[in-house]
Amino acid sequence: MNKNDVQKARDAIIMAMLPNVTFDGWSVEALAAATVEAGYEPDIARAVFPDGIADVLDGLSELADRWMQEALVDVNPAALRVRDRIRTALLARFDALAPYKDAVRQSASFWAVPTRKPRGVKMVWRTADRIWDWAGDEARDYNRYTKRGLLSGIIVPTTLVWFDDASEEMTVTKEFLDRRIENVMQLGKFMGRFKNFKMSRAS
Repeated sequence: MNKNDVQKARDAIIMAMLPNVTFDGWSVEALAAATVEAGYEPDIARAVFPDGIADVLDGLSELADRWMQEALVDVNPAALRVRDRIRTALLARFDALAPYKDAVRQSASFWAVPTRKPRGVKMVWRTADRIWDWAGDEARDYNRYTKRGLLSGIIVPTTLVWFDDASEEMTVTKEFLDRRIENVMQLGKFMGRFKNFKMSRAS
């Protein structure tokens, strides 16, 4: 299988698995059943998801990132303030995942295991990176990593709020997200002043 074939198989199997996660969980048995349901031979699952469920959930996160990017195709980030670019992108991701909220919630439990957290962190970083790239960030110095680290700190708690948000039009999630963005913006201003202070003292 070439790279495109692998991606196609991964997407198809994940999509076949999603509707059943509420009842079957993210299990090896559910993966095997979804592989057959998607029209593949059972051994294909091991070929495209060599690390098992960890690969499946990594693939789900990457698929959600692509859904987010597709939803943003007709949005001009240059017409928005920076904070609104972040807000728009993250809400687009939540919208795309809304039909599968329970499955995503169960995936969060999987990544909560200490030995799995490093990979989970990398996945969140990847999402933050894609959002900043769409937002127009071209930084290549330490600012690039700072921005993605700060955004990761917005994505995780906001996702946890989204899990339990039963309000219409995600009102609770939006209000929480707005507060988190404001807090980070204020932190950014403080850090900027702190750096300038250090530079002036050193000169």
